[in-house]
Amino acid sequence: MMKRYQYGNPNAMTVLIQLVDDHDLAVIENEIAEIQRLTNADFHLLAIKVNNWNKDLSPWEAPAVFGSEPFGSGAADTLAEVLQYTTDQNKTYLIGGYSLSGLFALWAAYQTDVFKGVAAASPSIWFPQFTDYMREHRILSRCVYLSLGDKEPKTRNQIMSAVGEKIQEAYDILNNQGVNSTLEWNQGNHFKEPDLRTARAFAWLIKAIDT
Repeated sequence: MMKRYQYGNPNAMTVLIQLVDDHDLAVIENEIAEIQRLTNADFHLLAIKVNNWNKDLSPWEAPAVFGSEPFGSGAADTLAEVLQYTTDQNKTYLIGGYSLSGLFALWAAYQTDVFKGVAAASPSIWFPQFTDYMREHRILSRCVYLSLGDKEPKTRNQIMSAVGEKIQEAYDILNNQGVNSTLEWNQGNHFKEPDLRTARAFAWLIKAIDT
């Protein structure tokens, strides 16, 4: 079982679910404050801390692209655990995250229709074969937010440098399938203001779901 951290109003009808690590938790209060500033919404944020980032959030196995740790195929098990917290059919569940957590959120929305929206902030959309998967399947969420830092494609890593092309490809796929989606370009590299980027992603979703 993964450890859960809860923020906001536990009785709120809008539930934000985010898979996190220690870096996310260190700034999550900033994220919550920014969501509140942007929306004035009543929400409950459920932050679920993964045990192994590369394994627990990866939809399928892939070789390492930085360092020596490959990607596992633990996303299905992670999603099964997440779904235990989405059983109240009166509530609206939105899933999101940053980096590989953002990719997981996208993938999860292809597996179940329980999530009304996906907040994918600077997702690891370079992940091998992921945009192919998107093209061959249909997402089950109504709204999708995508973002990327304008310096993220400027890396010497050949696989990760394709992230700019891949995020545009993902956005085009969603648009062509009639999904309410947006793509926001942020200033900076992948490590700039992840808390505020994630907050903007969730805030956009909250407003999109209400309209």
